[in-house]
Amino acid sequence: MSAFPYAAIALVAAFASQSAAAACYLVYAPNQEIIYRASTPPVDMSREIHETLPQVAPGGTLVFSLNDQGCELAINKLPLTSSSVRGGMRPARADRG
Repeated sequence: MSAFPYAAIALVAAFASQSAAAACYLVYAPNQEIIYRASTPPVDMSREIHETLPQVAPGGTLVFSLNDQGCELAINKLPLTSSSVRGGMRPARADRG
């Protein structure tokens, strides 16, 4: 009976760790056409999206979800690839707190 609390804690920890990452990333063009869909982000997610997305998909909107349904078939019609933009991005600002 003492194993039940440990199993419950492990289950809660597993659910919490899965909610930390998105399963599917979609980028919509200004005309609402899907121009990117994959399980990997199209931009550097350590930076703010409003800084990185316009460089990869000008006027685009990034949507991500935990549901990976429909993400099996990747789509990449981005005008620029994120790997070609990374080198030209400025470094992240240091906290001034």
